[in-house]
This record gives sequence, C-alpha cells and structure tokens, in this order.
Amino acid sequence: MKLTSLKRAVDITPCSSARKGWSGPDVIIEAQFDDSDSEDRHGNTSGLVDGVKKLSISTPDRGKEDSSTPVMKDENTPIPQDTRGLSEKSLQKSAKVVYILEKKHSRAATGILKLLADKNSDLFKKYALFSPSDHRVPRIYVPLKDCPQDFMTRPKDFANTLFICRIIDWKEDCNFALGQLAKSLGQAGEIEPETEGILTEYGVDFSDFSSEVLECLPQSLPWTIPPDEVGKRRDLRKDCIFTIDPSTARDLDDALACRRLTDGTFEVGVHIADVSYFVPEGSSLDKVAAERATSVYLVQKVVPMLPRLLCEELCSLNPMTDKLTFSVIWKLTPEGKILEEWFGRTIIRSCTKLSYDHAQSMIENPTEKIPEEELPPISPEHSVEEVHQAVLNLHSIAKQLRRQRFVDGALRLDQLKLAFTLDHETGLPQGCHIYEYRDSNKLVEEFMLLANMAVAHKIFRTFPEQALLRRHPPPQTKMLSDLVEFCDQMGLPMDVSSAGALNKSLTKTFGDDKYSLARKEVLTNMYSRPMQMALYFCSGMLQDQEQFRHYALNVPLYTHFTSPIRRFADVIVHRLLAAGLGYSEQPDVEPDTLQKQADHCNDASHGFQTCAGAQHRPLLRSSSKGEWPPGVRSHGDGCPEPSFRRAGAALWGAEAHLLQCTGPAILQLPEGGEEARAHSCLGA
Repeated sequence: MKLTSLKRAVDITPCSSARKGWSGPDVIIEAQFDDSDSEDRHGNTSGLVDGVKKLSISTPDRGKEDSSTPVMKDENTPIPQDTRGLSEKSLQKSAKVVYILEKKHSRAATGILKLLADKNSDLFKKYALFSPSDHRVPRIYVPLKDCPQDFMTRPKDFANTLFICRIIDWKEDCNFALGQLAKSLGQAGEIEPETEGILTEYGVDFSDFSSEVLECLPQSLPWTIPPDEVGKRRDLRKDCIFTIDPSTARDLDDALACRRLTDGTFEVGVHIADVSYFVPEGSSLDKVAAERATSVYLVQKVVPMLPRLLCEELCSLNPMTDKLTFSVIWKLTPEGKILEEWFGRTIIRSCTKLSYDHAQSMIENPTEKIPEEELPPISPEHSVEEVHQAVLNLHSIAKQLRRQRFVDGALRLDQLKLAFTLDHETGLPQGCHIYEYRDSNKLVEEFMLLANMAVAHKIFRTFPEQALLRRHPPPQTKMLSDLVEFCDQMGLPMDVSSAGALNKSLTKTFGDDKYSLARKEVLTNMYSRPMQMALYFCSGMLQDQEQFRHYALNVPLYTHFTSPIRRFADVIVHRLLAAGLGYSEQPDVEPDTLQKQADHCNDASHGFQTCAGAQHRPLLRSSSKGEWPPGVRSHGDGCPEPSFRRAGAALWGAEAHLLQCTGPAILQLPEGGEEARAHSCLGA
C-alpha cells in the first residue's frame, strides 16, 4: 500500500483481496494504497465488521481518487498531502490499526526476570521487569507476588532462569505491558527449556491427548482390518510396494510402486495412509486434530497431530503389515505422459522400508547387486532385484517429469538446510551439517507433486465450490522490482516476468566454479525474500480462478493429499476425494466454514515453520558447545550463516550489507515429511 490522497478501511487477511462475502479479517486498518501491491491485481477487497462499512474498492488510476468509493474519515488523523508529484520510491507505506478482530498471538513470551533499574520508584516495590527473548514483544511489568520468593533478595540467582510470561494488558499510553508469570522452565540456553518455551510462545499444543480423544481409537489391540472393509477396497497386498523416507522416520505417510507393462508403459502407484478411516468426522479425535492442524517436527522430538498409536502404528505404512491406503495409480509412458488415471481406496502390504540412502545407492549403482546386508529386511514374496528395478524405473520417469515441469515454467529456489545428528543415548543434537538433496529425494518429490496435482483437479471438478486447494500468490511487486534494479546495477540482468523466467535466470546466469556457485547461492537467497507463502483456501471463496494458481509450480490447481498423518488439510482433502468417488456422503459444509479451517491450517503451518526455525539457535550452540560448527559462522545476531554465502557476498561488495539485513533462510528438515522436501522455501 502506497500513499495517495485516499484513505480506506480494509482488512489484511491473506485472502482478503477477492473473497465473496467473507467477514473474518484479522485486523482492520486505515491505509493509503494504490494498485501495485494488490495481490490479485484486480483490487476487489471487502471487509465487514461492526462500525466499519463494507467497501467495494476498485483500483483507481495511479494518483487519482475513485469518487464512487466511500471515504472513511478520522477526525484525529490529518489528511496526507497530495503525493501525485512524488516518485514511487519516495512514498512510504503506512497504516494505522483501528480494530482487532481476532487475537492470534498466544500473548506468551519466554525471557528472563530483572529488577527495575530505579530502586526509588514506587514501581520498584510492586513489579519486576520481564525481558522477552523475542525483541518484537514488549518488555513486561510482572507483579512481585508472582515472582519466586527470594527473587528480590537474590536476583542474580535467577539471571539465567527462563520463564514464561503472558501479557494480560497493555495500556495505550505505556511503553511496557502488564503480565503474569506462568511458569519457570529451567536454565536459559539448555535445549529442553528453550524448546518448551518456543512451543508455548507459538501456541503449539504439546499436552497429552485426553482420555476422551483416546477412547476414539481402536480399543482391541492388536488391531486387524475388518473383513467387510477388505471387500470394499482394491487389494494390492501382493504388489511390490515400498516406502522411501528419512532413516529416522516413524510416521510413514506414502508408499510407491512401479511395474513395467507388456506394452512398454509403466503402472505407477502413489499410496497414502488412509487416516480419515480412523478419524471419524465430528469425533473428539477429529476436533483435536483440526485444532492442532499439523504435527510439529523439532530436531529432537515430534509433537504429533494424532495420537502415536495412529501416526506410528495403525496409519503408518510400516513394512510387512496390512495397511489401509488411498491411492492414485497411473499408466505412464517412459517419458511420464499420463495415459490412464485411477483413484480409490486400497489395501497394501509394503515389502520394505527404504531410506533415502538406500534408494540413492540403488540409483548410483544401477547394474550392481546391492548386498542384502546393506538393505533393510525385504518380505520373502519380493526380491532385492525387484525392488532395485522398481526404484530405477521410478527414477527414470521422475527425471522426465522434473525436466518437463521446468520446461513448463516451474521455479525452484534451492536454499541450504541444516540437518542435525543426534546422540543415540540422549536423543539430543551433537552436531550439524548441510543437508544434501539428492536424486532419491527428487524421485519422491516428483510423484508426490504429481499425486497432489491429480487430486486437486479431481476434487475441484467434483466440488467446484467446496474444494480445499493450495495457492501460491506471485511475489511482492515492490520488493521484486527493487531487487531486479539492484541486480542490474551489479551487472546481473534478471528476467522476473514469470516463475519460469526467474528460474532460467538463476540457473543460466552463473558458471560452475566455486565463486559462481557462491554468487548463485546469495542471489537465490535474495530472491526468496519477495516470495509469499503458499496458502490453503476454499475454492468457493475466490471469484477469479487465476488466483487459484501456484506461482512456484506454475500450475492452475494444487492441493495437499500426501501427508494426512501430519497435516489436517490432507485429511479434509481425503474426505472430499472419498465423497467424490462415492465412498461417503456429499460434504455438508459451507464454503466460509471450510475457509475458516483453511485459515487455521495456514496459521498452524506458519507457526510450525517459525517454531522450527526458532529452535536452531539453542541447538547450534548446544551441538557446538558455544562455537558454530564447521562450514557455519555466526551472522552477528546469533543466526548462522554458511561460510560460502559470505564468499559470494564479498565478491559482490555492495551485496554484503544487503545480505546482513536479510539473513539466510536455514530450514529444519522435517522428520518423515514429504513435500516439505518439495519447493520448501516457497511453501509448496
């Protein structure tokens, strides 16, 4: 939003620019803006709240007022001067919050306690000062009666004690908030107290599941598939089906299969855990899963969305056990062209649990027999050679799918990720390294993307007003144009006219020497900054189907289907697909209700990513005993920076200060995740 002479009250929810009748923004702001930063470029914005008129805003010409639009006047706010003669760069975005509709922040913060500096003040006798670790949170006055008994007499004893404090009030005319101590966590800098503080601060529910929820689970164990359920499903238990996941994964969402047909084509199957079978809609289990919305993967632990009986046993596609699945099966040419497509509920029996290392070894040694002792157990019905050949066939097709995606204009911004090694006894990090993304990862990624796109088209055709989809808006215009101008000044012309053009610029601008690769890494990091996050949405809430598009993937429709154990959005998609295939009744849900759940999933997803990123500082310091590990240096503010990013910045001279401002994006690799592996920095 840029300054013009027009003020309007608008909502700033992610989907606000084109919702039909949506009345749930997070914050109403009074702002001045033009069309250049409008997400959909159509300017159709609506906000509906008590005391604020519903505005239908059409985009005016730059510098001109739209006389047909009501103007929200505030007597206390001076009308800004006419800015029509100012250049775009001289205009400062500004807005004023006038109404808060929903408080999404937990109002909790972690930090330490201090005595007030002025010992002679009246406040000194009543309050202590809570200093949050997150500098975006205000400092907080805490009543002394809430503090430990000997805090006043021995404050230094608590100098390194981490507390949780909740804000209960913040007067408009006061710099400090008023709060209440909730809990003492332990020593600052230690992993477990820091982790608990992060989870609390970001509103992650890590409590035990209630007895009411656990009663929804099968009570008779060991559980077996009922015979009548077997008759309702396509039986694939004799097929060569296997999982490929991180070696430490315990919640196995997806399995793959590939067999060559007599005509030279391939039958390829993506088989996803049928979580919706175990989570009845409207049950206590369903409600708590919907509220948690996602599993939270930390380095040393997982906060699951579902009870562990489901996510690690009954739903997880563990080898050599019968499992309920939802499958997409294609008939594909060797080039990856889809000839036939089938969706349905199935039963599988995975023959083995491969890690990425196992699959990579098979890819790198296509003609060599992999010794059985180097592989996990394989069911006697299938041989090592059969599994090896299936992996090679999948790899061959995946390469073609990937090549075609980028020909069709997809974008990938590969950024470095940190992986941590854990102590086998304590389970705590003892070191870290740069995670290597290899062909085995790409193999799984391609088929997960293919399944997600196929299901998106299927549910949208069947339920055009009630499909839960995932869109990725284009990058922020102003940030992107500033970056392009900066690159032009550095002699690096970049084409950002489309996702594919940007990808081509990034991949073809540089050579293969180490300095060129360093510059590319810096540039890739910079171009991730203008990118917006991908969002779940209900198809019935957007008028323009152009807004359905996924910018990074450059596809018209996309959704999440392949990780229902750890994402509630996928459970909703499974239910929609089941209804579309006639397995269940038609969904009885209004689009605005589904949109509210989509918004909650968006919030939970964002919270998980922020939470996982916030954990890196204490982990890095712990794993390196106060020093950054090899290949990683301090960024000055406690954020690690891979050393060769520094090399790229130094080569650019002026780029160094910009990198210091933006900082690198170091992402945790989720245990057992799947298309967190895919286009992770863009939120695919």
